[in-house]
Amino acid sequence: MHMVFGNLAKITRVIYYRLSPYEQKPFVGIIKHGFPNVLRRLQENIFIVTPPFIFTTLLMSWADSKNLELSVKNPKDYEHEK
Repeated sequence: MHMVFGNLAKITRVIYYRLSPYEQKPFVGIIKHGFPNVLRRLQENIFIVTPPFIFTTLLMSWADSKNLELSVKNPKDYEHEK
């Protein structure tokens, strides 16, 4: 037996069960079970996820305005160069 990719080792006492992708129904119950599950998860996590987003948005807004304020040159510093 040659060692080719896929036959690198002989494994005994291991049983693999596979379901054909053609026999699966991936969208069964998506409206009945999936959509309510999404709503439930959103309601559970909204108070965990939202405060960091709000804090980060306010922090970035403040940082952008402060950066713009500090990066503008003062015209009075250059009056003597005319």
